[in-house]
Amino acid sequence: MKAIIVEDEPLAMEELQYIIRKHSQLEVVATFEDGLDAFKYLQQQQVDVAFLDINVPSIDGMLLARNIHQFAKKPFIIFTTAHKDFAAEAFEIEAFDYILKPFNENRIQGVLQKLEASAEAATAPPSLMTASPSRSSTVNLYKGERICVADVSSILYVEAAEKLTKVFTANDDFVVPMTISEFFEKLPPEQFFRCHRSFGINLTKVQEITPWYNSTYLVKLQGSEHQLPVSRSHIREFRELMGL
Repeated sequence: MKAIIVEDEPLAMEELQYIIRKHSQLEVVATFEDGLDAFKYLQQQQVDVAFLDINVPSIDGMLLARNIHQFAKKPFIIFTTAHKDFAAEAFEIEAFDYILKPFNENRIQGVLQKLEASAEAATAPPSLMTASPSRSSTVNLYKGERICVADVSSILYVEAAEKLTKVFTANDDFVVPMTISEFFEKLPPEQFFRCHRSFGINLTKVQEITPWYNSTYLVKLQGSEHQLPVSRSHIREFRELMGL
């Protein structure tokens, strides 16, 4: 897979390139310190992955990502930033991941493994995909070359990743080669709730609900440290389901 890095801090650029070379087969084909230069390049060249710092000159990483999101063939977008404040906005444009600085090598290694697994699942032969759209108690989940037949009750939450869906359990994470809407058709509706256009949660795993801005909520699930957003368009249904 081909990747670009948009980063205006030379040391951060060098460190990220080193970790990518050490832990993946990604080929970094171009690097940029300026967002506009990166955008001009992407108008002429296709890549599979874009690592974007948010605070870069000309066009910041978030605006660049919004423009990339309009492309017919969208690369996976991974933000690299020192700021936590943009995480919700990153989810809105279906970023693949959000890496905080200072970099943690193990964290980036995990992201790279998920990235390569997602790419492999996207090219999986149709015969390996679940053949029937009907719901059952198990689903096929992909991890590298492995196919895991998992009980749907083991799923904590799912996350949209362009034409793929990332699936998280208490012990591992996987991908499936279908959109989040297609995957939701395979899950029992009484158990799973689409809380956001980019997320779906297992209602039986909800552990904590925290009020958030604009009268929305963040949800924490059993077995996960992540907090997931409930968007305003889903608030009323969520309150009814949870008795709020």
